[in-house]
Amino acid sequence: MKNRYTIACEDLARCPQRWLITGVAGFIGSNLLEALLKLDQQVVGLDNFSTGSHSNLEEVSSSVGSERWARFKLIEGDIRNASDCARATQGIDHVSHQAALGSVPRSLLDPVVTNDVNIGGFLNVLVAARDEEVKSFTYAASSSTYGDHPGLPKVENLIGKPLSPYAVTKYVNELYADVFARSYDFNTVGLRYFNVFGKRQDPNGAYAAVIPRWIAALIRGEGIQINGNGKTSRDFCYVENVVQANILAATAANNAKNEVYNVAVGGRTTLNQLLEILAEQLRNRKIANSSPIRYGEFRGGDVLHSQASIEKICRLLGYSDPIHIQEGLAIAMNWYVDRFEREIGWSEMKSL
Repeated sequence: MKNRYTIACEDLARCPQRWLITGVAGFIGSNLLEALLKLDQQVVGLDNFSTGSHSNLEEVSSSVGSERWARFKLIEGDIRNASDCARATQGIDHVSHQAALGSVPRSLLDPVVTNDVNIGGFLNVLVAARDEEVKSFTYAASSSTYGDHPGLPKVENLIGKPLSPYAVTKYVNELYADVFARSYDFNTVGLRYFNVFGKRQDPNGAYAAVIPRWIAALIRGEGIQINGNGKTSRDFCYVENVVQANILAATAANNAKNEVYNVAVGGRTTLNQLLEILAEQLRNRKIANSSPIRYGEFRGGDVLHSQASIEKICRLLGYSDPIHIQEGLAIAMNWYVDRFEREIGWSEMKSL
């Protein structure tokens, strides 16, 4: 029997729709773009390239081919500009709002800009989508919304107090979505992502996520910095699971809308376990890695443990068979090895 995701993809391929992806040049946005173009959808992308990159779009173009790439239109603009949002939503059936300033540390250093982008920008896109009367509005929420609530696994209706300005902004997004449902009868779906990883996740920069940053350090033979004692655990989620959740959310029945859903696999991996998995996969590819490990202070604004309940998203959206960390990393590792082979050369990688 076909699962709901397979059915949704087949239906879209038969009857293409017109999509807007904000943050299209980013990690998640570009993966969603690639999936939709392979389903022969028409896609408009909005991005100001503050964190996204043209190279991500170039990679998607190469992957999907020129005929499908012609179905994509890029608008270089900013979600903080209401007119850019209005222009981007014209004629759109489905909005997938991925644009945001991520990173807890960045929000602690500059809460004002994080607020402007993640709340002001979100509201601009929400209003533009409402005015255009789009069929669906799906937005990237965050597991940071659970804040200091100690319960595991995390269940959607049990949250604590936010631990960072970033967490505040993502919770406010959920509040606005709820108000728009009650005030304007405008349906939305929020997806609380848990530690997403995969191809096109940038390993460089001060706010790079742990998996690409550690892969880069292992390949280069650089030191690994672990915040805390390494027993902190996360529910790491491969990006293809996020693509599945976005397509299911956009095509969901109305009784499954005006909800928030965890997007994860329902597992827990400690940072120490993660490091060993990464090192082993590189050794299996004959890439030497002997990076020194340093344990430091626990990072402010973070939680000790995170694990999602995925019962709700499976039951209401039909989310199924998520790719788990070992399989996801095996797939993603090929992308990182290819990237670094281009950057520093295969012979140098093997000798590090």
